[in-house]
Amino acid sequence: MAKKVLVYSTSTCPYCKMVKQFLKENAIEFTDFDVALDHQKAEEMVAKSGQMGVPVLDIEGEIIVGFDREAIKKALGI
Repeated sequence: MAKKVLVYSTSTCPYCKMVKQFLKENAIEFTDFDVALDHQKAEEMVAKSGQMGVPVLDIEGEIIVGFDREAIKKALGI
């Protein structure tokens, strides 16, 4: 079964684009929140990660800050 993947990003962040491209290349469905436009999601991201920086991924409750390819693969089991 597919894991629930949430991506907190901004439209101007190059690492955010890389994370989303990586997920697409691996056929991983995800929900993307633009925290520059959605203040509530920005607060949610900070509450989960303790970080203001993007991207932040929430993979079934496992929080990954930044584009950490190996941590993402491990969390997804790929």
